[in-house]
Amino acid sequence: MSGSAGSSANSRQAWLQETLQQAFAPSHLEVLNESHNHSGPGGETHYKVVLVTAAFDGLRSVARHQRVYALVQPEMQRGLHALALHTYTPEEWAASGAAPESPACRGGSKHG
Repeated sequence: MSGSAGSSANSRQAWLQETLQQAFAPSHLEVLNESHNHSGPGGETHYKVVLVTAAFDGLRSVARHQRVYALVQPEMQRGLHALALHTYTPEEWAASGAAPESPACRGGSKHG
């Protein structure tokens, strides 16, 4: 899939999944739509990404995040509002085993 995510229900999530898979060849990848936890318009605006790849060996967290944001910048301009990035090398992932839970949205929730 190339270009914009389009407008179907899972298109942005699928685009993120495919784009990150192709760019990083991860050993573990989770792309979770957390938009329902946030107020505001749209249903595909907030995502949690857990990305485990050897491509992050020797890179600090900031550099890892910069690489991901460089890839997704076109979608940020089309309405992707936030990514909660959890980036690991395979060794770090083996030691931690799980990414932290996302905090509650401070801006409110559609459900509460």
